[in-house]
Formats: sequence, structure tokens, C-alpha cells
Amino acid sequence: MPIPIPNPTRLRHVAVIGAGAGGLAAARELRREGHTVVVFERENNIGGTWVYDPRTESDPLGPDPTRNIVHGSLYASLRTNLPREVMGYRDYPFVASTRPGRDPRRYPGHKEVMEYLNDYATEFGLGELVRFETEVLEVGIVENGKWKVKYGKNGKVDDEVYDAVVVCNGHYTEPRIADIPGIDSWPGKQIHSHNYRVPDPYRNQVVIMIGSAASAVDISRDVSTVAKEVHIASRSYNNGASKLPGHNNIWLHPMLISTMPLQIESVREEGSVTFQDGSEVRASIILHCTGYKYHFPFLKTNNIVTVDDNRVGPLYKHIFPPTLAPWLSFVGLPWKVVPFPLFEYQSKWIAGALSGKFSLPSPEEMMKDVENFYSSMETAGIPKRYTHNLASCQYEYNDWVAAECKSAPSEEWRKEMYVSASKSKIVRPETYRDEWDDEHLIMQAHEDFNKNFKVAKNLIKG
Repeated sequence: MPIPIPNPTRLRHVAVIGAGAGGLAAARELRREGHTVVVFERENNIGGTWVYDPRTESDPLGPDPTRNIVHGSLYASLRTNLPREVMGYRDYPFVASTRPGRDPRRYPGHKEVMEYLNDYATEFGLGELVRFETEVLEVGIVENGKWKVKYGKNGKVDDEVYDAVVVCNGHYTEPRIADIPGIDSWPGKQIHSHNYRVPDPYRNQVVIMIGSAASAVDISRDVSTVAKEVHIASRSYNNGASKLPGHNNIWLHPMLISTMPLQIESVREEGSVTFQDGSEVRASIILHCTGYKYHFPFLKTNNIVTVDDNRVGPLYKHIFPPTLAPWLSFVGLPWKVVPFPLFEYQSKWIAGALSGKFSLPSPEEMMKDVENFYSSMETAGIPKRYTHNLASCQYEYNDWVAAECKSAPSEEWRKEMYVSASKSKIVRPETYRDEWDDEHLIMQAHEDFNKNFKVAKNLIKG
């Protein structure tokens, strides 16, 4: 049964958990809709995922629950794998700035993204909504359909009651690691990419990397500048073990079963590592680039919302738990997406649903939609852990949400540029960030920016 509806006034008192890119978008849209907003952020600045922290955790692999938690997962050399025109918020374009110290490259480094988020927060006065160095300890339902948020700061614990809670705590903190037969007796070191920062510790080492997503690709190149050998176990490669073109010390090893979790065949106590194709290497380090787990240790919903094999559910359109909507919602769960514009769409819908501007289906209708979605995944043989993987469906999803919140759909140039960038990454993986052939789309993007966004002109001027 749905929880009781709070006082039927249009304007709500809303808690936002996290001041990363998703939390900032949520805060802006909620306040635009007239809601009062408090953003809880455990760090001392905004940015979430985009805050570079040179520290690493006491457990480099991540399973120790008592380890010191480091929120950031950025490595020092990271550059975006999306062009800035596509990457930025739709309402606040990510144009190159001529200000001193800024990074004007089309695929900038992480510091430039952080500067952009600071600009966004300053432009819309979002900093005043954030309580920094304040960790949310528990969020739970109380009487009259309200939500109690218990939080800690400077050793003091307190709590407050809100009409609604929007969860934007990200999903790049709790490492997901590969299950490797024999690993307990293997003498080498294991680390998750969450704790990778710079290549120096890998000098003259033989490194095994598990994974083939963007971080694995970048980190393998980074490590190869100092390592003796780098061996990548990857699903995206299936032609037998061979050297990566253009690199003398990077080897590719295929993962033979694409539907199984990322893993290598086995390891042995003398230090050898056997891949699924039968090839064997003696190594000293295994680096897991195997993604992350959704993690909401503070959220108490009496098991209404659970995480099962990285499926957060049940959620209507990856946002609303049917029986708790719209008073509990999530921003930013989908992956393999262009995140910032998706955050905006989701946040607009949440803000309007809370004010009553937009109507949601009944809890029963939403639950039926969720069940149908899960059934379609099962029929197609898609594992649960891919529930929030939108990939090629992301623009269809964005446009559907846009229609629900009476907003304009994604621009065509944006969709075409994303496809062009994806193809370029495949054709020229080593140089796609600095070479491209979609200048006509860049022109369309800037024409759109100059026509619709005064702020873009101000940023271009520096």
C-alpha cells in the first residue's frame, strides 16, 4: 500500500542526499519549482564524483567494511570520454572558457569539469542550499508520510523531518570485484580502480587488468608507461591473446562467456594467472576495473526498496518506488549514459511530481510497468545487474521523461554528436579526444547555445 500523502500543499520541504552533479541538478529544479531544499553533502565541497582526491583507501580492493572510505574515484590523468558540447547540462552549456587556468580542450581533464560544476552552482546560487561535511546516517519513513533524516556533523548527531527525499549519492564508491578461483592463495597484490590515482606504484610490474570499460582503457594506457607488461582480460575482445596495436607491452586476452561476470580462469600460489583462453602469465598485481555496487546504507524503507545484484528496485523508470512515489526518488542510477542532461530530466520530473504539476500513474500501474520491464529483461536473457544500463536507449528514455515533464526533447545534434563520438572512440581509440570529424555538429551546438543561452556567451567571454 502507498504511504499516506502529506499535507496537500504544492510546495514541499525536500532533502537531497549528495551535492554531486545529480544533486546539484535536483536542487536547482526543486527550487525552481518553489520547493524548499536542503542538500546534505559529507565532503567539504560540491562535485561528488568529479572531486579529485589523491588519497586512497586502507583496503585497496574494497571489501573491508571498516576501511576508511574515500569518496573519489578519479585518477590524475583522467580526461572526459565525451565532448563537452554533449556532456554539459542542457540548461547550462559546457563551453570552453578563456579564463586563466581553464582547460579549453573539447575533451577536458577532470579539473575543468569540476570548474564547470562550480560555475553551475555559482550561477544558480546552489551553494547556499548545501550543508557541507554533513553525513546522512539514516533516512526513514515516519508518521503522516514524512521522512526523518538523521545526520552527523563534527561528532554531533541530529535529525530533521522532510516531506520528500531525493537520493543522489552516486554509485562510484563501493567497488564491485571479480570472483577469481584460487585468489586466496595468490601471493600478488589486488586493487580496484577506485583506488587508482597515478601509475608510479606499477613501475616494472606485470599487471593484470580485468575490464574493458572507459576507466580500464584509460588506466591500461596510463600504467603501460611504467609497467613491464599490462594484460587485459576483456569481453570486448575475442580474437585470442595478442598485443594491443600501437603498444609493445599491452596484451589483450578474451573473456569467452559474455554473459558471465568479469573474471579470469584461475590463479595459483606461485603467482601465475590463467585466462579464459588458456594463456598464462606470471603477475604481481591484479587491477579490478569491474565497476561498482549501488549502495544506500542510510536508507531504511522496510525492504520496500532493495538492491539485488545491482538492481535497485522496484523503481518506476529508474526513479520512483511505486508505493513511495513521489516522496522518495533517485537521480542518476542509469549508467552508460551522458549523465548531466539525464540528471536534469529526472530532476524536472521529480520536482513537478512533488508540486502536483505532473501526475504519476497509480502505484499499481507503476508496479505493473516495473514488472513488465523486469520480465522483458528476463525473456531477453539480460542479467539483473544490467537493469540500469541504458546505453543506446538513453535518448529514448530522456525524451520519454521530457514528455512527462512537458520539456523539450534532446536536440538532434546532441544525439548525432554522441553517436559520432562513440564511433570515433572505436576507430581511433588513442586519439579520439584530439581528432574528430563532426565540426558541422559543433557548429550546430554553438548556434543553439548562442541562440538560447545568455550564460554561454558570458562564459565564452571569460
